[in-house]
Amino acid sequence: MAKVNIGLDAELVVEVMVLAGVGSPQDAVEVVVRDYIARGHRTEARVGLEVRGRRETESKPQEQQG
Repeated sequence: MAKVNIGLDAELVVEVMVLAGVGSPQDAVEVVVRDYIARGHRTEARVGLEVRGRRETESKPQEQQG
């Protein structure tokens, strides 16, 4: 996998290290990025299910009331 070097504020990285419970700045940032990506996938899946559910509801013929 390709590597990217970036500069971040040290206080920010230390806070992430503490919250994530990891001892390496690189590992801490990697944990945050992976979590962000996973949340995005979960959100996409949830929204996709809602949209599919609405489509199925809209496509079913409505029962006549009377």
